[in-house]
Amino acid sequence: MYDFIIIGGGISGLSAAMYASRLGLKTLVLAEMPGGLITTTHLVENWPGIKSISGPDLAMSLQEHAQASGAEMKYEKVANIEKSSNNIFKIKTGSNEYQGKALLIATGTHHRRLGVPGEKELENKGVSFCALCDGAFFKEKVVAVVGGGDSAAKEAIFLSEHASKVYIVVRKDFMRAEPINAKQVEENPKIEVLYETEIEEIVGTDSVEKVRFKDGREIEMQGVFMAIGHIAQTDLVKDLGVELNEKGEIKINRKTQTNVPGVFAAGDCADTEFKQAITGSGEAVTSAYYAYHFVNTNANF
Repeated sequence: MYDFIIIGGGISGLSAAMYASRLGLKTLVLAEMPGGLITTTHLVENWPGIKSISGPDLAMSLQEHAQASGAEMKYEKVANIEKSSNNIFKIKTGSNEYQGKALLIATGTHHRRLGVPGEKELENKGVSFCALCDGAFFKEKVVAVVGGGDSAAKEAIFLSEHASKVYIVVRKDFMRAEPINAKQVEENPKIEVLYETEIEEIVGTDSVEKVRFKDGREIEMQGVFMAIGHIAQTDLVKDLGVELNEKGEIKINRKTQTNVPGVFAAGDCADTEFKQAITGSGEAVTSAYYAYHFVNTNANF
């Protein structure tokens, strides 16, 4: 029996684990992968107090802090969550079952896909969702980054350290990158932005060979990196009756509470509009505080 079970081992989950453990809650983190999506980020330069740190290093430091505070970590995929008649949550993984008095959903998101021909067939054969993971394989090659946000700009900047040419494929006539990243894109001679452009097909047999666009153009290239956003991973909580918004994100209040007593949510899977590592961490810390009060004031346990 745990006081607080956290599903998700990313920035949000680890932040909550550290705080909850310091508050004296017996805390368990269940995660599929250590560190979450931040581990696919080349550099994090907007974490207060640290000018620049790699995504994997930031995640590792938070994990070490959480474990040093007393949190348990188990790398198991959660298959099902139930709430019993005595208000205890039962979390089933592939081979184990855990029980907890309060629950934090910090499951984050997964990558959105274009859904064009060739994308699925050529995944890991030139189609990638992680520049940090795969960028080094494209030394002196031509690649494209698909997306019009800050993530696309950062991916392109990183890829320019390896590739000979980087196209940014933007559906609209503008990018929504942070000014500092937009400036770097503009000043980088290797990067070219293709505005009002959409991919029709990614062409190749055993690897990416070229990209065909909806306007009829074709460009030969060896890599296509997707940076078109994410989809909240919230399927686990639907059977609990947790309320979601139209995007499938978990609705929370300022205390990070959901509509189900004892269930909290934080980070990218929640309905907060501004999603950053630091905001997810803040939400998670808030959830640990209110989970502490929930566990210690609920007379049904």
